[in-house]
Amino acid sequence: MFKANAAIIELLRNNNALIGKEDIRHSYPHCWRCKSPVIFRATEQWFASMEAGEAGPLRQNALKAIEKDIQWIPSWGKERIYNMVAGRPDWCLSRQRAWGVPIPAIRCIECGISRLDGALIEKLADDFEENGADVWFEKPLNEIMPQGTRCLRCGSERLEKEDDILDVWFDSGVSFAAVLEKRQNLGFPAGLYLEGSDQHRGWFHSSLLACMGTRKMAPYRAVLTHGFVVDGEGRKMSKSTGNVIAPHEVMDKYGAEVLRLWVAAEDYREDVRISEEILKRLSEAYRRIRNTFRFILGNLYDFDPEKDIVRHDALCELDRLALHRLFRLNERVISAYGDFEFHAVYHSVHNFCAVDLSAFYLDIIKDRLYTSKAASPERRAAQTTLYHALNCLLRLVAPVLAFTADEAWAFMPGKKEESVHLSAMPLLPAIWRDDRLSEMFDRLLSVKAEAAKALEGARQARLIGHSLDASVVIYPPQDLQALLKEKEALLKEVLIVSGLKVMDSVSMVDSSTGGGMTHIYGSTEIKGITVLVEKAQGLKCERCWHLTAEAGQSGAHPSLCPRCAEALR
Repeated sequence: MFKANAAIIELLRNNNALIGKEDIRHSYPHCWRCKSPVIFRATEQWFASMEAGEAGPLRQNALKAIEKDIQWIPSWGKERIYNMVAGRPDWCLSRQRAWGVPIPAIRCIECGISRLDGALIEKLADDFEENGADVWFEKPLNEIMPQGTRCLRCGSERLEKEDDILDVWFDSGVSFAAVLEKRQNLGFPAGLYLEGSDQHRGWFHSSLLACMGTRKMAPYRAVLTHGFVVDGEGRKMSKSTGNVIAPHEVMDKYGAEVLRLWVAAEDYREDVRISEEILKRLSEAYRRIRNTFRFILGNLYDFDPEKDIVRHDALCELDRLALHRLFRLNERVISAYGDFEFHAVYHSVHNFCAVDLSAFYLDIIKDRLYTSKAASPERRAAQTTLYHALNCLLRLVAPVLAFTADEAWAFMPGKKEESVHLSAMPLLPAIWRDDRLSEMFDRLLSVKAEAAKALEGARQARLIGHSLDASVVIYPPQDLQALLKEKEALLKEVLIVSGLKVMDSVSMVDSSTGGGMTHIYGSTEIKGITVLVEKAQGLKCERCWHLTAEAGQSGAHPSLCPRCAEALR
């Protein structure tokens, strides 16, 4: 058709009717698929009215459902689709293509009137279910439509099939009827529709209008929108650019669990980035979580929950603190799952494994686990805490780390479901939450942080190597004296040192544990606290590595401290 332009111009020129000719470059619609220019032409179409209908005004009903009946995740999705529905024209349902789902309309050859017949649609539905949608194109009209069908206007029996197909968004929009209403194991409306942000104009939109127009209700209770996958620099993935990372490549290199972890770790409300650097970082995070499970399982080899579990009120304060933090973690993670905040699930669990457990609790209780008598109350208390932590963590991460959680679950002691995926999310006892204990530990751990700085200074001065080489004297301010003296043994355990004393005044230097070199640290964080670090006196126990003056006094075990000698008796 565009080739005619040159002939028309030449004709005008020959008849002296050409006023002017100029090439102008301007925007013009092109086919998104083949890139050819598109010519618009006026044709008759089928429409769904936004303002009228048997179910009431479609636009008004849809806007009401958007506002009151549906949860939008993220919340900005509500305003986005609301404005689209509020300003959209009537829905054009028909398309002129050679393929697609046919609109089962018949046209009168005599008067040109088209109609949709309910009886014909019901008959076609049965034919489609048995033979597929192609029967509309394959069978003659007299075999398809009910006998006696006539034109409603002129009464003519000379009828023909229309060739229009349905808008493909109508096809996807009525998927709720084909999926939710046809399967007994599913319910209607859907609990959640999940797709990319472009579907506010697409699937979310057409589904809402189709269901409101036919069912007088929305097809979903909640809609979650996610961004698009881009590379590490935020660029759209493209084969021509060469920045595409295929899922099977990730699984071949890192395993399916790391790919699952990446999906959960990214904030889907924005465009989701993926790169080798991001995957490498997540593989390290996965290894930390997995190694935490391995460590706990390794220390539960002789623990039977049926016989060895220790009551909560018999646990030491450090164990109860770990369970308090576990309780708060469980609250955060279950709340995050409910709000579809999967990145919060990942960050919370990873932080708990890396910080609360590995860098703190597990590091401290190694002494109890490795050196106490096997069935001693203090070791069983630590194992009880580990058992509770593992039982809870595996349930929490199971939706994300499906294989890892199930593998660890198989080795966890005690009676349990055959698979972690057959268990429920953890419901922890309210008694585990202890805010007063947590507040006390916050004060205690602030002192630990300053003592750790003093120990690091002594290490750099080559006064000590490992923290167990040290003996620490703390001179606290008046407001901390009572607490630190009461918790002196606990603070020694937390600091992992061979000796610790809490003194009344910094002037009492003669109270230090030895007579050798010392390192003195004056805190700038806690006003008035001074920490003195010395080389611990005595012999090093070959079993627990603590330096004590009493080591070597056992005849049966001359290289051990009294505590380890008693454990081996």
